[in-house]
Amino acid sequence: MHRLASFYSTHSSNCMAVFMHSRVKNALLLVTLCRMYRVKPQSSQLTFSQVNHILKSNEYSYKVRAYDGKNLSSVIGFDSNLLPANVPSEDRRSAATCMQSRGMLFGVFDGHAGYSCAQAVSERLLYYIAVSFLPAKTLIDIEEAVDKEKPVCPILQWHKHPNDYVNTESGKLYFNSLRNYWQELIDLSDVEQMDVKTALIHAFKRLDHDISVEAQVDFNDPFSHHTPLRVAISGSTACIAHVDGVDLHVANLGDSRAVLGVQNNDGTWSALTITNDHNAQNPDELRRVRSEHPKSEEKTIVKHDRLLGLLMPFRAFGDVKFKWSTELQSRIFENRPELVSGNEYAKILPTNYHTPPYLTAEPEVTYHRLRPQDKFLILATDGLWEQMHRQNVVQVIGEHLTGIHLQKPLSGLSLTLGQMHHLLTERKARASSGLEDNNSATQLIRHAIGSDEFGTVEYSRLLKMLSLPQELARMYRDDMTITIIQLNSHIIEAYYKETTYSSLA
Repeated sequence: MHRLASFYSTHSSNCMAVFMHSRVKNALLLVTLCRMYRVKPQSSQLTFSQVNHILKSNEYSYKVRAYDGKNLSSVIGFDSNLLPANVPSEDRRSAATCMQSRGMLFGVFDGHAGYSCAQAVSERLLYYIAVSFLPAKTLIDIEEAVDKEKPVCPILQWHKHPNDYVNTESGKLYFNSLRNYWQELIDLSDVEQMDVKTALIHAFKRLDHDISVEAQVDFNDPFSHHTPLRVAISGSTACIAHVDGVDLHVANLGDSRAVLGVQNNDGTWSALTITNDHNAQNPDELRRVRSEHPKSEEKTIVKHDRLLGLLMPFRAFGDVKFKWSTELQSRIFENRPELVSGNEYAKILPTNYHTPPYLTAEPEVTYHRLRPQDKFLILATDGLWEQMHRQNVVQVIGEHLTGIHLQKPLSGLSLTLGQMHHLLTERKARASSGLEDNNSATQLIRHAIGSDEFGTVEYSRLLKMLSLPQELARMYRDDMTITIIQLNSHIIEAYYKETTYSSLA
């Protein structure tokens, strides 16, 4: 047990939306709803310092270590933050450095039907990916050390905020499943080592397989949120980025997104979306889902833009009610009714459920070769993208990182003299009021929930959004999790120069 605890201590020490959200909401509706829920009068609402505390309580920043005075990584560092709407939040995040390659892994996870699956995936997926990357010799060394109860060299250095919860009660189960996985990889060692894309797909699918198997054989404490069956019944999307040199791979499952911030030659910013949403708004994804089932199910497989009329993402971890056979679901749920007591989502079998599985955990993997003009990568759950357009997101972060937001010209805006005076006054006040953040993810959250039609963050708007009662907040916005990876243009440019030189030599 000590060996198992030691293995997972590295992790802890180092380390279905129902309402459609829109960036543009009627302010009168907000006021009316606030009155309906009896929001406290202004005098007893949040203070400025309390607003800042809420926005900053989950922020985290990490700078990549320099060696011999030089930063040899294509990642300078990253900023991350999480703003809940649900209580507790159903979003999770992860970040870690691969100890064998020095490549870095980042992930955001959007849970539904509870947070259990998102929590489990946030803790486990990066391990499965890192193991998939390792050569057979390293896996054999790890297995021998574990077998002889010797210390195991960590394969990940985790970068975690103290508020990021770690589930210690399932450590042994998670370790055993991971060990079974690397043992199988060793047995397949005569096969050529997987490339990055194949390794990512394999890791995703294997973790989802293990989540399903664990739920069938290990029930544990029925009152725990981390019981394997509770993890498997709930679900989670996942968006993972692996950055190694100039190689960027993004594995996406669901409707979180990865967007690159690109600085053009004239200094302006443009957004390059790396991922595709896996939902009814994606025609290719809609065709894929329908093609995997009989023609007789064409009209029932997607209803009201939801899978079987229930689930918005078409790819996800967990959600076994869309994957298990009817017979398996009946056997599991009837034998252990206490595990689904009060969980109506788990007990209701989808209508027109004929040819499962309807849901897949196979990610769509996209490769992008980083260029010097690629300045940062944004990973965020759909809570952000429902509030802001990708171009506005990149604009805010680009200007924040380069410090030009106060000097931005007002061209292109049809403003009266009074409006222009108001905007300039707001900019001046913002520069000295603490509405600017060192953490770029925090700054982005401020804009997502607090900016006006001119892109200026208004304290009064922030106050209203953060003062909403719990029952109302989730109706107005979703959990929002953001990780912004700042890229090292000098290292990336040096790589291209070296490659050009080598090709000419």
